[in-house]
Amino acid sequence: MKLNEIIFPDSLPKLDLHGYDRQTAEVEINDFIKENQILKRPNFVIVHGIGTGILKNTTFETLKKNKNVLEFKTLYNNNGCTIVHIKIDKNSILC
Repeated sequence: MKLNEIIFPDSLPKLDLHGYDRQTAEVEINDFIKENQILKRPNFVIVHGIGTGILKNTTFETLKKNKNVLEFKTLYNNNGCTIVHIKIDKNSILC
């Protein structure tokens, strides 16, 4: 399912970055991507807040660098959240 086709983003898994520093946020984002790949969940939401934009910028930079991210965008009704679509390996076995 493409990001534009998602009607209820509140039902997706979420990673809340409030209170994190840049380095910890980057590690948590990459770990969350791996976790969702293992669980075969191609879409999820990252809550970074609005604030000064440090966590939002860190989120975008981390997602751009991760080769498993297909696309991402800020939620249309909430600038403090980003919805992400990742690659899922159809041949991997869930352990």
